[in-house]
Amino acid sequence: MKIATYNVENLFDLKKSGAEYVEYIPYSQSAWDDHSYKTKLKNLSKVIRDIDADIIALQEIESREAFKDLRYQLKRDGLYYQYAKIADAKNTTIKVALLSKVPFVYTKELVVGYAYAFRNILEVKLKVNNEELYIFVNHWKSKAGPESQRISYAKALKKRVQELGNKNIIALGDFNSHYEEYKIFKRKRKHNDTDGKTGINHVLGTINYQTDLSPVLKIKEDEFYNLWYDIDKDDRYSYIYKGKKEALDNILVTGALLDHKGLDYKEDSLHSFVKPYLFKGKNIYRWQMSRGKVRRHKAKGYSDHLAVVAEFTLNTN
Repeated sequence: MKIATYNVENLFDLKKSGAEYVEYIPYSQSAWDDHSYKTKLKNLSKVIRDIDADIIALQEIESREAFKDLRYQLKRDGLYYQYAKIADAKNTTIKVALLSKVPFVYTKELVVGYAYAFRNILEVKLKVNNEELYIFVNHWKSKAGPESQRISYAKALKKRVQELGNKNIIALGDFNSHYEEYKIFKRKRKHNDTDGKTGINHVLGTINYQTDLSPVLKIKEDEFYNLWYDIDKDDRYSYIYKGKKEALDNILVTGALLDHKGLDYKEDSLHSFVKPYLFKGKNIYRWQMSRGKVRRHKAKGYSDHLAVVAEFTLNTN
């Protein structure tokens, strides 16, 4: 079973809601119009089809309408996801979603905070050959905000994981946090308002398991292993900022998915989804916009993030 996460970079629909980013106001000077929108859908569809995951988490989708159009484009292009959910209970500008070939047992949303700045986390429970699997789709606050805001996401997620207990749990998405964020942000006053503590490392416990998968890690029930540690350091990235590779998108698993019983992570399977067409020179071939006072859509490119993919197997012994 292949599971992926992909930040699609601002998939806005063509209905004016008043909450859009300026450059995504439909039919304005920025040329966010039928041609740009259809091109964006087709380009994202190509990437998602090439990944061909059984379950894929998505970030930065504006609305149910945009999500429906993407799903329809995928179906037209030969990839049908029968099960789909977008976290739209809260009216944030962009939202997280999940596409799946595996049926849902239920879906719900975790409220991180009531302020507009906080997006809900999407919780989905599935059953794979009678094995329960919980997936949490995240899109944490960007680096425009301090670490305390990302800690709010981590605490909401941790609280729910503690309620569930020893289960097969995957937390994935755009955490806007490097897998070793605690090393990177220490000297950045703008970010470090938490005395060196980070959401991804300290609250979720990934700082305690910075090793490979052999021998099997004895992970505490409410802590996670970051699958980036399963691959070579040079390959750990999903984003490039000013020529520097970063790993903002993560797939975290609980110990139940590493115990060689039932549903389990397949060792050495984690990878960022790298294809030549997703790059322009040394940079990721993001969705293209002109520079200048009025930024215009060029109707070219994909996303500023690469997808991250992992495989899971069912051990029947």
